[in-house]
Amino acid sequence: MDARFSGIAELAEAPSVAVVVDVMRAFTVAAWAFAQGAEKIVLAESLDEALTLKSRHPDWAALKDGPPAPGFDAVNSPALLRSVGFGGRTVVQKTTAGTVGALAVKEASLVLCASFVVAEATARLLRTRACDSVTYVVTGEDGQADEDLACAEYIARRANDAGADAAPFLRRAAESRAAAELAEGVREGAHPDDVALCLELDRFPFAMVTTVEESLMVLRPSPAGAASI
Repeated sequence: MDARFSGIAELAEAPSVAVVVDVMRAFTVAAWAFAQGAEKIVLAESLDEALTLKSRHPDWAALKDGPPAPGFDAVNSPALLRSVGFGGRTVVQKTTAGTVGALAVKEASLVLCASFVVAEATARLLRTRACDSVTYVVTGEDGQADEDLACAEYIARRANDAGADAAPFLRRAAESRAAAELAEGVREGAHPDDVALCLELDRFPFAMVTTVEESLMVLRPSPAGAASI
């Protein structure tokens, strides 16, 4: 399985298969939202679109990067999401990098959103689908975020070798700038436990797969190893 690693700006055209990686924190948060009962996640283009969608669907929940804001139910923190129950609701998510990266490859035939917490399930789905070539979209820091690149490289390795050792990749993520900023409280809307939760390998048994529904990009959990989406 050939692997290519790309920042968002380097995507000249949508690949056939894309794995969009945002470890700290968009796609760790998305996995937690599913664990907390969300049925699906709509990836919004902008904060205004997120609020518009919620106004049209009052039963939906919305979350964003940064501090709490009027109209939003939660912020982009896995630790803070632990106390939020979504109970079958649709969640609208808008973040600085992760959702932007996913929307950039909206036209791909298969788009997975990933982080360490769903790494094995993501790799297993790629193996099940027998993908010849996969583009890993490294969303943070214009494609230079080491936590995202480390996770992407680990999933790529795992897709070809089920026995790949995660330790060096997790270590790189733990030593990344994003981890330091979260640990030091530089980023708003964060919790001291966020870094540890973002580095929990394979906490959840599902991959996260997108579909386009009525022009919206929708993310849903898919059981590891599922052959059809």
